[in-house]
Amino acid sequence: MPIITINNVAKEYKKGTKFEDIAKEYQSECKYRIAAVLFNGKIRELMKEVKKDGEVSFLTFGDNIGHKTMRRTAVMMFVKAIRDVAGKDEASAAKIEFLISNSYYCTLHGAEVTDELVKKISDRFQELIDKKIPITKSVYPIDDAIELFKKMGMTDKVALLKYRRSSEINIYKLEDFYDYFYGYMLPNTSYIEHYKISRHGDGIMLTLPSRMNPDKLVMSEPREKLFNTMKLASEWGRMMGIDNVGDLNNRVCEGRINEMILIQESLQERRIGEIAQKIQERKDVKFVMIAGPSSSGKTSFANRLSIQLRTYGLVPHPISLDNYFVDRELTPLNEDGSYNFECLGAMDIEKFNEDMSALLRGEEVELPEFNFITGKREMNGNIIKLGDNDILVIEGIHGLNEKMSYALPAESKFKIYISALTTLSIDSHNRIPTTDGRLLRRIVRDARTRGASAKKTISMWASVRAGEEENIFPFQEEADEMFNSAQIYELAVIKPFAEPLLFSIEKGEPEYYEAKRLLKFLDYFVSVDSSMLPRNSICREFVGGSCFKV
Repeated sequence: MPIITINNVAKEYKKGTKFEDIAKEYQSECKYRIAAVLFNGKIRELMKEVKKDGEVSFLTFGDNIGHKTMRRTAVMMFVKAIRDVAGKDEASAAKIEFLISNSYYCTLHGAEVTDELVKKISDRFQELIDKKIPITKSVYPIDDAIELFKKMGMTDKVALLKYRRSSEINIYKLEDFYDYFYGYMLPNTSYIEHYKISRHGDGIMLTLPSRMNPDKLVMSEPREKLFNTMKLASEWGRMMGIDNVGDLNNRVCEGRINEMILIQESLQERRIGEIAQKIQERKDVKFVMIAGPSSSGKTSFANRLSIQLRTYGLVPHPISLDNYFVDRELTPLNEDGSYNFECLGAMDIEKFNEDMSALLRGEEVELPEFNFITGKREMNGNIIKLGDNDILVIEGIHGLNEKMSYALPAESKFKIYISALTTLSIDSHNRIPTTDGRLLRRIVRDARTRGASAKKTISMWASVRAGEEENIFPFQEEADEMFNSAQIYELAVIKPFAEPLLFSIEKGEPEYYEAKRLLKFLDYFVSVDSSMLPRNSICREFVGGSCFKV
């Protein structure tokens, strides 16, 4: 019989024992529900069987992999419930558009969303949970999988699989419903305990617990500005005929990628122009405050916005909030003793408000420059005085936080939130997390500009994300305008830059699983040559060749 070691204790199990049965023995020792296991260093689903000796550790809903496994399973059940209520032909018409906070926004093409329909879907979802229905996985030859999805009307999956290099894929089954999912799944429907299904406009929201609170449902505040920004991006994609990766790959292989790039860039430029016009129309604005999470393309956006402002006769002056860091020895520390450069306490708020208030009064001010080598602010003769048409374009993570600019009148500020809000999907039921796009951007940029390895960037990402959750996301709805810097083609451009960096991470390193996941994700895309990009493209901030100093 196989010998399984858990927490340095060895125990014999009958060959064929499921990992789910082993997990049940140890569930009481885990804070959150077990979603999968690590078996000899490899991720294994709970429905898998023990066949040989090995060491087991557990992945719960509180872990990144376990939490995504829970969400993925809930989405399959959600689509299944829609199919059962709205009709079998609607399975391919239910599209998971994007994620807002902890809620998936889904649209139905071919069925009107009513309160009655949503109630029936929610009731069917709960029925699936109560019945504890097994979720099984089978390996299909790629041609057989394509035929299966053709019969089910899932044309998005047919287009996706057309470009798969592997000869086989895994397909999951829930009763009579077959689907392909990018990642691991739970063994049955009873694992989903906390959820809410509700109507949102002409779509449906599936709300699930966050990774920080995986054992309860916490409803977040409405984020209508963010929702409308992501909905606009989805509409742009449909206008270009690109809903998913299969559509994108078709455009590349048809030789139409250059046209698509130009259309996407034009749409973004038009949006930047609209924001510039709104700034110009507010005559009292002297400070344009730009904030957004890591790798959002803030620098390129600020440059392009400045050009648009000049077309209205304004004279923009770029300022980085980084120049208002306190001296390094005064910087607050994290629990591990490292410097916390992302908290508000790392900023000299008083000095910033003193300088900006003086500029608003028409006084001449010498602005500081922060020397990142010495960790000190320096005065290097950067003297500025605001004329009637001068305007400051200020970029930094605390730009939307009112505490950062408390002394400045509200009418003098125009706040802009920018992020790479990817709405392109792998297929109708597999969305691309916006954080994946930003992480790949940062891996490529940091390797090019800072000589940082992918391993280092991935290792820092959790800390970066925690800083964003605390210092940026809570203020995004306070922005006057939002700008989505994601480009529908960019992952195909980033792919050839990112893959060699990810392949450099060795098995056994903590970042290996994330690198492997990202490599599998990039395998869906047909590569695009970056030479096709305009020199002012936001994507060039990451892959290189920008006409701006980025």
